[in-house]
Amino acid sequence: MIMIESALKIFCGNSNPALAKDICKYLDVPLGEADVISFPDGESFVRINENIRGTDVFIIQSTCNPANQNLMELFIMIDAARRASANRITAVIPFYGYARQDRKDQPRVPITSKLVANLLVSAGTDRVLTVDLHAQQIQGFFDIPVDHLYASPVLFQYLKNIDTTNLTLFSPDVGGMKMASAYAGMLDVPLGFIAKRRTSAETVEAVSLVGEVAGRDILLVDDMTETAGTLCAAAKLLKENGAKSVMAAVSHGVLNEMGYQRLSTGVIDQLITTNTTPVEVRPNVPITVLSVAELLGEGIRRIHNNASVTGLFNIKGF
Repeated sequence: MIMIESALKIFCGNSNPALAKDICKYLDVPLGEADVISFPDGESFVRINENIRGTDVFIIQSTCNPANQNLMELFIMIDAARRASANRITAVIPFYGYARQDRKDQPRVPITSKLVANLLVSAGTDRVLTVDLHAQQIQGFFDIPVDHLYASPVLFQYLKNIDTTNLTLFSPDVGGMKMASAYAGMLDVPLGFIAKRRTSAETVEAVSLVGEVAGRDILLVDDMTETAGTLCAAAKLLKENGAKSVMAAVSHGVLNEMGYQRLSTGVIDQLITTNTTPVEVRPNVPITVLSVAELLGEGIRRIHNNASVTGLFNIKGF
C-alpha cells in the first residue's frame, strides 16, 4: 500500500493577515491564494484560487473586531475548503471571540461560546488551534480535537528580562488568580489580587486589594483587555495605595477606542500584549507587542506532522 502524505496549505481571512504571513515565514511555506471579499450589502464571499484536494488545510482567522464579520469569513472559508475536498481542515483561531459568553449566568441568555463551537463543527472543521481561551471549559464545547496553547511562554521570554527585585504580581480580579499564580511562580515574586465590581459592559470599579503594594513595582496579568477598564481601575487603586509603577501583561490586546483613550492617561506605565489580534501602536500609548507567530507556526507544524504539541507548553530557560 502506498502512503501519500497530505500537502500543507495555509490560508487566512481579513482579521490578521500580518500574523498569517509571519507564521508562513516561520514555516517557510507560501500563504495560500484566496479571495475573501465583501459584497456591497455586507455579504462575505470566498474563492480559493488553488487546488487543495486531499491537502491538510489550516485557516488562520481571529474573531476580533468586527467579530461577526470575521466569524462569518471563517465559516465560509471552512465550507469552501470542505467543498474543495480538503483532506483535513484546522481552524487556527489565535483569539476566540464570544469566549466571555461561556455560561448562563442570567435568565434567558445564550451560551454563545457553545453556539460558535457548534457552528465551526457544522461548517466542516476537523480540529481547532487556539491561544488562551477566556474560560478553560470552552474546550469541552467542541466534539472535535482542540489544541489550546498559552501565550505565557512568549510573554515570559520578555518578562524574565525585567528587574523583579521590587516586583509584586497582581491579578486584576479574583477570577484571574490561577493565571497570576502561574506567572508569580515563574518570576518568583509575591502575589496579590484586586476585588472588582463591574457596573456596566464598559465600566469597572476596583474596590479592594490584597498584597504588597506600597513602594513596589506592580505587574498586572490577564488573558485579555478591550476597554482597559479593569486594568486601569486596578492601576489607579494600586497607585493610590503607594505603588511605584504599574505594568500590565495580557495575552489578547483587543483594544477599542475607549481602551486607547484610557491607556493614554498614563495610569498604566506599560502594556505588554501579543499580536493574536492586530494591535495599533500609537504615540503616547505605552504598548509593547510580542509575536506569537513562532508559537502558532510550531503548533501548525506539529499538527501537520501528527506530532505532540506538549512541548509548546514548556518555557525556554525555565
